[in-house]
Amino acid sequence: MIRSNEFRASVANQLASLNTTVPTLSAFVGLDGFVDEILHVVDTRYDAHRFDRIPTITAYAERMAAAAGRSTNIELVNILTKLGGNGPIMANALASFGMSVTYVGSLGWPSLHSVFEPFAMRAEVNSICEPGLTDALEFEDGKLMVGKHYTLKQVTWENLCQRYGRDKFGAKFTGSSLVAFVNWTMLPYMSEIWESLQVEFVPTMTGPRRKIFFDLADPEKRTHEDIARALRIISGFQSKFDVILGLNEKEAYEIASVLGLKAGELDWQGLASLSIEIQQQLAVDTLVVHPVAYALAVSKGVADVVEGPVCKKPKITTGAGDHFNSGFCLGKLLGLDNAASLLCGVSTSGHYVRTAESPSVSDLIASMRDFPSA
Repeated sequence: MIRSNEFRASVANQLASLNTTVPTLSAFVGLDGFVDEILHVVDTRYDAHRFDRIPTITAYAERMAAAAGRSTNIELVNILTKLGGNGPIMANALASFGMSVTYVGSLGWPSLHSVFEPFAMRAEVNSICEPGLTDALEFEDGKLMVGKHYTLKQVTWENLCQRYGRDKFGAKFTGSSLVAFVNWTMLPYMSEIWESLQVEFVPTMTGPRRKIFFDLADPEKRTHEDIARALRIISGFQSKFDVILGLNEKEAYEIASVLGLKAGELDWQGLASLSIEIQQQLAVDTLVVHPVAYALAVSKGVADVVEGPVCKKPKITTGAGDHFNSGFCLGKLLGLDNAASLLCGVSTSGHYVRTAESPSVSDLIASMRDFPSA
């Protein structure tokens, strides 16, 4: 695992030398969209303004379990209402770097939901239906995402063609430096959309290979057959793109199970070995996995592992993975190797959880040079 200050300083210098290249990059991202309410769960309330939150998911589960056969009252306190969805968060972070970003997804119909208006000021934003809704219950040891997804059934290839435009979609898909399709799990017609792209646009693509990023987004509730189909379709894009598949730690073990792979030791060495097997089976260019304390990337059967920054009291955790993805993709677009791109990813997510704001490239450089250790 790489954790030296010399490595971080070297990557910071590389990033500084490439900063002027970032505005020349373009990204086409989709296809979800949510309005997120970040919530704390009340443990003890003292008056109208003061309360103690339930600190952990375990404690919350115990409170819920104690209500079985009786009932209980749970109070949720709104901490923040913000744009949500894997796609908007990732795209907003890419735009914060200074990249030219086009977004298509479920952000309000017929007019844009107000929560996405600041996003629309820094990117070209297009919507085809109403957003989903998420109650994000945040705890010190994780978060519970309680979603209402019924509007996402309208994210279909037919609606994309009618409400955004087939030719516009094709031009962005075939001409952007980076294409990113995320939140497969919550979009029931995403696999069909990918298949449509492989029939209508991929066969006639020419020019240099570009990057395409996929994030399944917690596929546990989908069947193994559905997941295996999605993985086959994703691998099919490798013929014309350098495919990057992003997973968190939990997702890596789920994908391994779908592929019939057995996990070894549950440490970073074991996860690196398992990730090598996953990458070789899928034959994608890069597999990237981001646990909380570190991140790893595999290309051509070789794993790089980079330590992440420490943040014991994060301001926000919802969206940290999407920020990691944006930072990693930035590094890859700039031609950095996997290790340096991983540092871009963990520095992006680290800045976000500490400040609740998406970083600029200058912020990333500062984070690498003064790497948080507490």
